[in-house]
Amino acid sequence: ETPEGQACGLVKNLALMVYITVGSAANPILEFLEEWSTENFEEISPAVIPQATKIFVNGCWVGIHRNPDLLVKTLRQLRRQVDVNTEVGVIRDIRLKELRLYTDYGRCSRPLFIVEKQRLLIKKKDIRALQQRESPEDGGWHDLVAKGYIEYVDTEEEETTMISMTINDLVTARINPEEAYSDTYTHCEIHPSLILGVCASIIPFPDHNQSPRNTYQSA
Repeated sequence: ETPEGQACGLVKNLALMVYITVGSAANPILEFLEEWSTENFEEISPAVIPQATKIFVNGCWVGIHRNPDLLVKTLRQLRRQVDVNTEVGVIRDIRLKELRLYTDYGRCSRPLFIVEKQRLLIKKKDIRALQQRESPEDGGWHDLVAKGYIEYVDTEEEETTMISMTINDLVTARINPEEAYSDTYTHCEIHPSLILGVCASIIPFPDHNQSPRNTYQSA
């Protein structure tokens, strides 16, 4: 969030659960891509490039791949199992036929519940286990991430996801698919207020205000 007027762009408020990536080594990703049939420029002719998906790592074009669906699915699965660093951004641009991977620092990411087949992967028994743990060391936030219930999604990857605001949206999508906003939810907000910054989150009933009014009060 940033206010309008004189301080626009100078004053910025981060959302409540934002995490700024600290960066990780790109070599493990490059080695993984090499094992998973990524073709580098020495092996291909220019004629095959338009039919394949271009692979970029931190902005550098490293090769092409013929089966991007499987590659993206595998990378995200490894990230949810923490075999790949949870900070890694996986962005597939279908229109441009590009797969962009980011391991660098300074990107804004935030946690979201993972949704599969219109259902949250985290269950009530997992929440009860959190409430009943005897010490802070038993499980906790990092445990939820390691089990693949919560995933950090950066701003660019968020453009390729479908996020439900509440669990009620998922229930509607299952019961009445024709009335649902989307039938392909991939993530769910932990709480709708977490998309706001500290200043905006204390506004009474911000969902009933015009957007500019919330922007003014965030200043």
